[in-house]
Amino acid sequence: MKIHFCGIGKMGLPMAGHLAAAGHALTVSDPCAERLERAHAQGLAVAGDVPAAIGAAQIVFSSLPHDEALRAVAAQVAAAARPGTVYVDTSTVSLQASAQAAQLLQAAGVEYVRTAVSGNNKMAEAAQLTVLASGPRPAYDRVLPLLNTFGPHQFYLGEAEQARLMKLVVNLMIAQTSAMLAEALTLGRKGGLDWQAMWQVLTASAVASPIVKAKAAQLSRRDFTPTFTVEQMIKDLDLILGAGAASQVPLLQTAMTQKLMHAAVVQGDALDDYAAIIKVVERGAGLG
Repeated sequence: MKIHFCGIGKMGLPMAGHLAAAGHALTVSDPCAERLERAHAQGLAVAGDVPAAIGAAQIVFSSLPHDEALRAVAAQVAAAARPGTVYVDTSTVSLQASAQAAQLLQAAGVEYVRTAVSGNNKMAEAAQLTVLASGPRPAYDRVLPLLNTFGPHQFYLGEAEQARLMKLVVNLMIAQTSAMLAEALTLGRKGGLDWQAMWQVLTASAVASPIVKAKAAQLSRRDFTPTFTVEQMIKDLDLILGAGAASQVPLLQTAMTQKLMHAAVVQGDALDDYAAIIKVVERGAGLG
């Protein structure tokens, strides 16, 4: 199958690699020259003429950083793709931007499948992502074998923007887990509990969710190397709070977590893992 992939950053590059490894005729594009060099070094074919590559493709994928990028790429796909092409976007974006893209694509005769992916770049590299999909069911069924290369769990959620909303629901809980850990661990540390001992108990207790276990291996060593940065989480929290406002849902705890993320930026932790809000709460408690 002929595929073009727009956006080959930390998530897009491994996903594109899985599609190429499955034997598909794949080309890639990205506005960043360094990313294109990295893709070329991994054996992926870089498109010299992006509109021509989109026009030749049966399926177009994208992995993009924000709403504006989705609008731009959707417009490019609508202008260059042949009617009947399926466009699969894997980005975390607002419901509003996604709906606007849907209008452009529908007018051009392009099928639009929203496939938000849950997981970090390491999970993308290991083909362990969870795919949350919505859009026309026949188009989803057509691309499902391709989505299976990204990970073992696929969920079809509806005809429109359900995948976008479900991704925000998941990320809300991820962000709130970091806030919960920040307060709990700071309470224990201030009271004299050993840091590593707390992690051992938490990962063996009733609160040992997969995300807590995933964070334990790194944070038990107080390693805040990012899998997803504070700045990236702020972007997602902006989307979550926007969705809450649009639906008239008061997300009070989420708003407080966003303030902790902003405090982490002010305190110099913007590029650390989003769990760096643990350090914010610790500083507030007088812990160094």
